[in-house]
Amino acid sequence: MNDTPFDTERRYREMLLQRSGAERLKMGCSMFATARALVVASVLEREPTASPTVVRRALFIRFYGADFDAAKCAETVARLGRAGEPRPDPRPVTAPTNTAAGT
Repeated sequence: MNDTPFDTERRYREMLLQRSGAERLKMGCSMFATARALVVASVLEREPTASPTVVRRALFIRFYGADFDAAKCAETVARLGRAGEPRPDPRPVTAPTNTAAGT
């Protein structure tokens, strides 16, 4: 579905392309970290005592599950996680920024 007017989409793309490659990469990483944090929060809301293995498997299924056939997805999910690992931090991962020299 695409309900964005062509002119708006074109203008948005132009604005993105005015940014440096590093800025666009940073934006993408930030969006991924936010999406990951939302998935982790959703899993922990449904199952507050979820183990790191359960969270890791849920992350894989939400992000990549549709990219694999059912057998390969089940095989990958079975390989994820180990018992006794610490619970993942639900806060988004942030990368340090270099504010020196205008970068």
